[in-house]
Amino acid sequence: MARITVEDCLSRVGNENRFELIHLAVERVKQHRRGLPMLAKGKNKETVMTLREIASGDVTFENIDEFNNPVTETEEADSAEETEEAAEQEKTE
Repeated sequence: MARITVEDCLSRVGNENRFELIHLAVERVKQHRRGLPMLAKGKNKETVMTLREIASGDVTFENIDEFNNPVTETEEADSAEETEEAAEQEKTE
């Protein structure tokens, strides 16, 4: 994608809903500033990269919160092990 346009993003968010597009983009830019990685490839500033992510469909209202608290399989396994260990300790006490 050589150039990104607002129309590209609006087609993903919902036509003529610029207000929601702005809120989605602002939330994603905040995530980038907290250190979350970009999903799109490029050398543009974070605002343009965010619009690229939205236009490609990688960032939506449905998945924006998943980026805030990414849970990996390793973390899930560690959490499950800790829960099992705590349950075993309670049984022995």
